[in-house]
Amino acid sequence: MEYAIDHALKIYAGGLGFLAGSHMRSAHDLRQNLIGVGMLWKYGYYDQVRNDDQTMRVQFQKKYYPFLQETGLRTEVLVNGHRVVVKALLLPPQVFGTAPILLLTTDIPENDYLARTITHRLYDTEPSTRVAQSIVLGLGGAQLVDQLGGVATYHLNEAHALPLAFHLLARLGSVQKVRKQVVVTTHTPEKAGNEESPFRFLHDMGYFGGLPEAAVREATGMHGETFSHTLAALRLAGRANGVSQLHARVATDMWADHPGVCPIIGISNAQHAGFWQDPLLRQALDDGDDDGLVDRKRELKRRLFEVVADQTGKLFDPQVLTIVWARRFAEYKRADLLLHDLYRFNRLMEQRELPVQIIWAGKPFPFDAKAVELFNSLVRLCWKHPRLAVLTGYEMLLSRQLKQGADVWLNTPRRLREASGTSGMTAAMNGAVNLSISDGWVPEFARDGENCLLIPPADPQLDAADQDAEDYRQLMEIIEGRLLPTYYRQPAAWLRLVRQGMSDVLPHFDSHRLAHEYHVLMYQ
Repeated sequence: MEYAIDHALKIYAGGLGFLAGSHMRSAHDLRQNLIGVGMLWKYGYYDQVRNDDQTMRVQFQKKYYPFLQETGLRTEVLVNGHRVVVKALLLPPQVFGTAPILLLTTDIPENDYLARTITHRLYDTEPSTRVAQSIVLGLGGAQLVDQLGGVATYHLNEAHALPLAFHLLARLGSVQKVRKQVVVTTHTPEKAGNEESPFRFLHDMGYFGGLPEAAVREATGMHGETFSHTLAALRLAGRANGVSQLHARVATDMWADHPGVCPIIGISNAQHAGFWQDPLLRQALDDGDDDGLVDRKRELKRRLFEVVADQTGKLFDPQVLTIVWARRFAEYKRADLLLHDLYRFNRLMEQRELPVQIIWAGKPFPFDAKAVELFNSLVRLCWKHPRLAVLTGYEMLLSRQLKQGADVWLNTPRRLREASGTSGMTAAMNGAVNLSISDGWVPEFARDGENCLLIPPADPQLDAADQDAEDYRQLMEIIEGRLLPTYYRQPAAWLRLVRQGMSDVLPHFDSHRLAHEYHVLMYQ
């Protein structure tokens, strides 16, 4: 459903897209025989701008991409009994250095207004539109791939394009043959990320591509009123993967009670170093030029602070330790964990001996009122404090600036709920020290005190409120007792921490390794 390719192409929301974008870049660099199929969202996910009082405003703005090429490829699908024409545009490899990507749209004159809206907004809240989007991506995409001559393997990045499996089932005639051609990546242990729908609703919408109900139920093992998209994908795929080694174990346990699920292996997420890493920082590291590394990091902080000044009017100091929390504003990621005890937090911010600056950024789901209010509460908290800032417009350009300008990259999910959390990888590539809960990709990288700072896990038997309290206590003890004293009083030790993080994150968390593992472990 989403590819985060470049800041200019706003068809992504979060980590799912960032993984797909880096995969496409590395597939290009490695000359793999791979194409991407996605959706051309006319209004993107949304543009994050501000109201007059600096709180967040959701803006849906039409997008135009002249660099996309006409292909002449078209097909038709049935959505709720109505004919919908699907057109494919090409993102050529030379534009951003990716494998070729077909982007599908229904916003063309051949369709009526309702059909045209199918490809307007990523993750539309209307259930029938979401199902129509899956039909266009899965069934329409599969039919267009057939026009190109077909492929050996179809890789579903989540279950969004699952209708292609029913297209293959109708053509091949057996689940066993479908499994030989379909692999799937599952991205989240969160219930909201594993969609369920009424079976009859999907059938009437055309989700199953005209297959008889009995055939669908037999193939998927769904005999009740509710259809689990992820479970069906895991039963129709021959192989599946989680997006970190820990997540693969969590996902295996999560679906263990459901018969017929394919094996779930771990292929840990990674990001394209060529896109994300500042080349001068890397050069200074490779040359052993500590002064050059420190100077370049300070320059990157200055550039980030120009964005802070432009958005908020605050003048941050490049000499001051700067902590950044930036990612999706999902509840389990706990953007407000630092504020668990406001008295202690304010005491930290008001002391001047070892000063700290903090930046928050990220996009809540635009129709999640609770998440938007959390974002706005941070805006109000930061309103008058000179060393606190909340930035809007969290897309690829700002994401890269934050990672290059941060001294510390803060990651605070409730443990075992973060499947991967890739942002810390690209932060480490740019000399930011990860201060993190040990979840997702982090256990594969982290050596506490050597290449990062780890927040000890709270007792998993505690309820959420007590876990939050314990995680906050540990976090503040690290900031006050280890982080600030090391940064200000032991610059050589701090530099060792920065260098080691930069050294350890590559090459394993570069997407060249990821693309190779998908090719060998999933496609072959």
